[in-house]
Amino acid sequence: MQARLKLLAGAALIACGAAHAADINAINQLNQTQFRQLSEDLGAAVSYKAMTPAEGLGLIGFDIGIGMTGTKLENVAALTAAAGGSDVPSTLPLVSVRAVKGLPFGVDVGVALGAVPGSNVRTTGGELRWAFVGGGMLTPAIAVRAAINNLSGVDNLKVDTTSLDVSISKGFVMFTPYAGVGTVKVKTSAPGTTLAGEKFNQKKIFGGVNINLGLVNLALETDKTGEATSYGAKVGLRF
Repeated sequence: MQARLKLLAGAALIACGAAHAADINAINQLNQTQFRQLSEDLGAAVSYKAMTPAEGLGLIGFDIGIGMTGTKLENVAALTAAAGGSDVPSTLPLVSVRAVKGLPFGVDVGVALGAVPGSNVRTTGGELRWAFVGGGMLTPAIAVRAAINNLSGVDNLKVDTTSLDVSISKGFVMFTPYAGVGTVKVKTSAPGTTLAGEKFNQKKIFGGVNINLGLVNLALETDKTGEATSYGAKVGLRF
């Protein structure tokens, strides 16, 4: 119960921070250290979030919803500088429209389109997931996922993330807890500036719970990528 309350509190932080987001419009004002710090935070914030259990949806299955994540920044000063000195939230909000479609043999494919409210940040991503252990009444499902998520809309800044993770889940009536580990490869560049590109890997660990309420499906999740922690919630339909 405490974990769920913490996740809900994180979702509330998203709503509070959304009104204070600012455009990233001063990348050329950063030094290399600040650019690396910004790359680490944005790589964690932008990277693809699971928001689903490991079990496959099946051939006729869909999971469609609106997701919200809030990433607690480790280097707020770097983002403040990148925003030209404007006030920025210590928890960066990201709102996304997400859809996952089930395919044969335990394979699911998904897409996510997102934005940081009140800013010029946009994200586009997708996933390919294979539940190589389908799970059952007594056994959990286990899946491997490959995903990408990229940042756009910001002059002089490109952020590309590629992730690979393994997750496990087991349903209990209306609740399906899940957890996973993986790695995120982050690649950033600042075209038109003197800044050198950054390229590095970040460890990833995540966990959450999917709650099927019949007509409405709710997912709550926490994710730690590198040093930055994200809290998320998704509401929609899953069948």
